[in-house]
Order: sequence, then structure tokens, then C-alpha cells
Amino acid sequence: MERVKKLGLVLGIALLFIGIVYTAPQSFKPAVTPAVSQDVFTGNPVAAIASKSSPAVVNIDTKTLVRRSFSPFGDDPFLRQFFGDQMDMFSRVVPMEGKGSGFIVSPDGMILTNNHVVDGADSVTVTLADGRRFNAEIVGKDPTYDLAVIRIKAANLPVLKMGDSDRTQVGEWVVAIGNPFGLEHTVTVGVISAKNRSIRLERLNFDGFFQTDAAINPGNSGGPLINLDNQVIGINTAIVPYAQGIGFAIPINVAKQVMNDLVRFGRVKRAWLGVYMQPITPDIVEVFGLKSSEGALVSDVIPDSPAEKAGIQRGDIIRKAGNQTIKSPDDLSNAVRKQAAGDNLKLEILRDGKTLNLSAKLEEMPQERSLGADTQQRIGNRLGLQVGNLDPKNRQRFQLPALHGVVVLGVEDGSPAQKAGLQPGDVIQGVNGRAVRDLVSWERAMGQAGGKNVVLLVWREGRTTFVPLKAR
Repeated sequence: MERVKKLGLVLGIALLFIGIVYTAPQSFKPAVTPAVSQDVFTGNPVAAIASKSSPAVVNIDTKTLVRRSFSPFGDDPFLRQFFGDQMDMFSRVVPMEGKGSGFIVSPDGMILTNNHVVDGADSVTVTLADGRRFNAEIVGKDPTYDLAVIRIKAANLPVLKMGDSDRTQVGEWVVAIGNPFGLEHTVTVGVISAKNRSIRLERLNFDGFFQTDAAINPGNSGGPLINLDNQVIGINTAIVPYAQGIGFAIPINVAKQVMNDLVRFGRVKRAWLGVYMQPITPDIVEVFGLKSSEGALVSDVIPDSPAEKAGIQRGDIIRKAGNQTIKSPDDLSNAVRKQAAGDNLKLEILRDGKTLNLSAKLEEMPQERSLGADTQQRIGNRLGLQVGNLDPKNRQRFQLPALHGVVVLGVEDGSPAQKAGLQPGDVIQGVNGRAVRDLVSWERAMGQAGGKNVVLLVWREGRTTFVPLKAR
């Protein structure tokens, strides 16, 4: 009996050991669960958006040839007065590289990006998500909205669907995809923090930006801002460098119209009303006996403009444009920008205490009136001057009498203008014998002065003098 008990105990231990040996591997086998979502309550649409959208987001690499001085004295303007162009012997042309983002908007290779990504570039290279690289050509640029369209020779490319940015609300979740610091196809998430933000920079002057806290860094420019419906609602454009979580994107509805013009004409056919405006200050409210400071005060009307043809007069206060209430001059600028040349814009104005309703047929802004960054940069490169109209603000700033011409607002260090002795407050009244009355005639005269030698008729302190200079 004792033997039977011992035999049973041995058999039991053996069976237990066998069970452990054969069941142990099963206990260490990892459980496989479908990676449907990371949040068991709402799901994670970001992963799906990144997967579907990334193939249509591209990396943009640019090269720009610039001249750099290797002289121990640099490009000293004092020495250049004596040695002139011989100073260029101590310089060389070197390539500068830049990076940005963009996204494909048509299967045949049209790509939307920011103007500042490709502006001035001597070569533009696009890299797709699958690693293919293409040389790109610039179809058109618009510095006013900082948008550009480039094209690569390819077919059957994936595209991103554009949404309706007017329906976007503050607090909506958004996804940014781009190439920050060369880190390809980086995905960040945030919300729309605010709408209708204004940015005033040297090369960008725009109202209506989306503000977002989705991380945007250098290299993200031109990349898409996507909503949870996987639709592009904005184009990542700018950041506040000294802040955290403050980025700006151009609403896609603005980009649609600009893009169509760039593709069809290579430029934007921007609507034009033809008025100079100023805000309504408390002093103006008191003097004019107004009830509020809302509206845009017309300080001047350009002759033969749509505004003059519609009957708008100096001193009118524009309170409404189309369906948009006008609270400031910026509001009127935005209302006109949303229109196309040829559109009839209904205006509600206040004149002598009475409300009038007018209709202005907008025209295409004359090309010489388009005082965007390209024009200012071109003139600046030639003479080193920044000029402005002789409007009431500039007359008061420089204490100028009633004159025709353009006033010098700034002079670039080392420029031909500085060497010639021009200074802020000077009034230019002629270029190579052609009269200058305003910015329009100034740009026209400068465009006709094709050579390097330029002679300006300059008014200063009651006297005029001819100032010769050699444009760059």
C-alpha cells in the first residue's frame, strides 16, 4: 500500500511537470489586438489622416546663387565709393539652400506652396513621399498672399482634397504635415486657436490668417493644415519665433482663387476699387458728429477709378461692402480682395449724415499699381529706395506742402541712392525727364528707365535739383 502511494505521488508530480512544460509557451504568447485606435472611446483619426494624406505632401528643396564678399573689409560702402565695381573682384557666388513643403493639387503635377519658399530660387527640387525627385518649374507667384504654384512633370499623382475654410470653427482639431528642419513628413496635431489674425511683415501684409497651436517650424511652410474630414483648410505659412504654439495658416478658400489665377495667367488678377482710406479716430468722430468710429474713411479717390465712377467722394465713410460690415479700412481691403475683377460691389456709405447706397464695378488692379513685395524689392535692388505716396499721413510726417511726386521713406545703406545723398523726406518729381505724380507714374517711369543711368528730379526744402545715380 505504501508503494502504491509513492507511485501515485511520483506520477502526479510527473504529470504536473509535463503540464507546465507544454503550457508555458502558451502563457508567454503575446496577445495580438487590432491597431484600430489608440483611444478606446473616440478612436484616433490622426493616424488615418497621416496615412492617407502624406503621399500627396512633398518636400521642396531650393538653391539660390548669391554673391558673398571674402574681402577682409566686407562690402564697405566707403571703400566702394573709391573702388566701385572693382570691389566685386573680392567676392564670389555661392549657393544658398532652403527647404519647405507643399502639397499636390492635381494629378498632373501642380503643387501649391508658399511664395517665400521658392521666391528668388535658381532651382527647385521636389521630393515625393515615395522617394522620387523632380525638377520643378514655377508657374506663378503672389507675394501679397504669399502663395505660389509650381509644377513637376509627372502623372497619376495623389492629390489632397480642399475643404471650405469659411466653415472652420475655433477649437477644431487640425493636423499639420510638413518638412520641418528637413525632417520629412512630420505630423503634428493641434486646434484652430483663432481666426482672422493679421500679420504685418516686410514681405507679408495680410488679414484673415488661421492661428493654430499645431507645431509649425521652419520647413513646414507651404504644407497643408488638414481637418478631421481629411480636407485641407489652410496652408502653413508663419510662426512667432519667440513664442510656443503660435503658428499661422492661410485659409484654403483664399488660396483657391489665387491658385486658379496663377495657373491660368501666371499672376493674380486682383480686384481694385481705387480709394485711399484711413481709420476713424475719436477726434474725427467728434468733429464729424459721428455715432461711432466704425467704418473706413475715404481720404482720397483715384481719378478714373471704379470708386470715382461709382460716385464715391473724399470724406465718405464706407460702412458696408456687399454683405460684410466694415469696421475698419482693413475690413474694406479684405472685402475687395474677395471679389474678382468685373464684379459689382454694393457699398453703403455715410455722407453728410445721410446713408447712401452705391454700386462699384470693380476692375483689375493695373499692374503698375500692384505695390507688392516683388515690385518694392525690384526697385529697392536697383536704387535702394523705399518710396510712398504723398498722402496726408506722409505729408504730416515730413511736414511737406502740397506737392506732386513720391516721398522717400527709406534709403538702403550702401545703395546708389545713399551714395547720391538722397534721404527720407525728399520728394521725387521726375525720372529721366518723365514727370512723377504718384506711385503709379513712379513705377511706370522706373520701368521705362531701362538703363543703369537714372536722373531724378528731387524736391528738398523748397528747391528742386537733378540727382544722377547709377542703378544696380
